[in-house]
Amino acid sequence: MAWGDLDSALAAARRGEETGFAELWHALHPPLLRYLRAVVGDTAEDVASETWLQAAKDVRGYRGDAAGFRVWLFRVARHRALDELRKTSRRKEDNGDVAAIATDWPAADDTEGAAAEREDTERALRLIARLPKDQAEAVLLRVVAGLDVAQTAKVLDKRDGAVRIAAMRGLKRLAVILAEQNGEAAAGAAGAAGAGGMPAGRDRIDGTEAGERPADRRGRGRTSGGTEGAGDAGPGRTGRGSRTVEGAEHG
Repeated sequence: MAWGDLDSALAAARRGEETGFAELWHALHPPLLRYLRAVVGDTAEDVASETWLQAAKDVRGYRGDAAGFRVWLFRVARHRALDELRKTSRRKEDNGDVAAIATDWPAADDTEGAAAEREDTERALRLIARLPKDQAEAVLLRVVAGLDVAQTAKVLDKRDGAVRIAAMRGLKRLAVILAEQNGEAAAGAAGAAGAGGMPAGRDRIDGTEAGERPADRRGRGRTSGGTEGAGDAGPGRTGRGSRTVEGAEHG
């Protein structure tokens, strides 16, 4: 829905028309709920309901456009979320609330598509949870909620530059984390491939049988009468190994 349509919906909501408020809810509730799920986990629905109740109560006195209303709505949601975290003692001393709840993603339904989407979201939230709190919040509001820099700054009560730097550092750090994970996965795959024994072609190193000492190889070359490697060299030709042994004898 375009912002012009939301401006009309907001004007209708101010007049007390339920259809206008319903349009605001349909447009803004999905990103709001995604953000709250990232912050408070399985209490997101309750916090969202409290947020919308306050919005319904205060919308008639709101002065501004629909874009500003979205910022105001997310500010209300963030304050409600922080209150919820304090009440349930889930907010840590280091403000690591995002890290505390990233693994408590609520199950919306049991459909295959929703489960796959939820799994992807869980993975993304776990990555974001590894960021410092200021970077995590900036990335959540910019990427999960879809706010721009100026809107995110208003929600967080920070300057635009601070939000831009926090989001940039957070995204760069996420790229590093992903690269590290991909490297570990590649190393694990390589280790699994070699776990079943020495790869083909590694049973001979410079003509030496695996586990055989160089002295054994020289002795074997003399015993064979200088024909070592003949099978590799082809009929009527002397193998490279026998020439080496012969040269060593005459040298």
